[in-house]
Amino acid sequence: MRTIKCIIVDDEPLAISLLENYVRKTPFLELVFSAENPITALEYIRNNHCDLIFLDIQMPELTGINFMKIVGDTHKYILTTAYSEYALEGYEHHVVDYLLKPISFERFHKSVLKAQERFSFHENTKEPYFFVKSSGQQYRINFNDILYIESIKDYVNIRTVEQEYIVLDTLKSLENQLSEEFIRIHKSFIINLDKVRNIGLKKVILECEQEIPVGESYRANLLGRLK
Repeated sequence: MRTIKCIIVDDEPLAISLLENYVRKTPFLELVFSAENPITALEYIRNNHCDLIFLDIQMPELTGINFMKIVGDTHKYILTTAYSEYALEGYEHHVVDYLLKPISFERFHKSVLKAQERFSFHENTKEPYFFVKSSGQQYRINFNDILYIESIKDYVNIRTVEQEYIVLDTLKSLENQLSEEFIRIHKSFIINLDKVRNIGLKKVILECEQEIPVGESYRANLLGRLK
């Protein structure tokens, strides 16, 4: 099982400190970022990869629920709060568990084991996939259906065999979620190697007849993968 990259978002410094300590004690977790301000966390997620978010529900600038609505289901969440009246049943997001403050290490450990099981299942499934938000709706996209992904300013265009999805995300974020069949061949393109018809020094042609440019700095890596 690979290491699970996680971030902590909580407006209470003591709560962050406690969770940071728990993460350090857990071998399969890697803390990559912590933030008291959820807006700062959104900016980090926009430009960096993480798998699991420890998220406080009650924050003054942006609630945890609204935070999840913005980020979407490309991440998994463990929610934290000091109020017991909140329940998980109504959440339409990838919530792994719910932790009531003050959080003991024993309870924390049970929660992250659940997360580990979820990630393990996802990686071992015969048809890996992710969910993306496009035009206000959530779509499940199987990796095998993807032809290529193109960066378009602040968005990416995920082109599949049947249609395309315009998503508010970055190539870097998606690149870290995809399986080994995918490779970045240009600053603006990731392709599915299984969908390639032929390859030249400056371009590849996919099964759909789409030509994708090969960036000079990416050419050596592409040729190495082909070997």
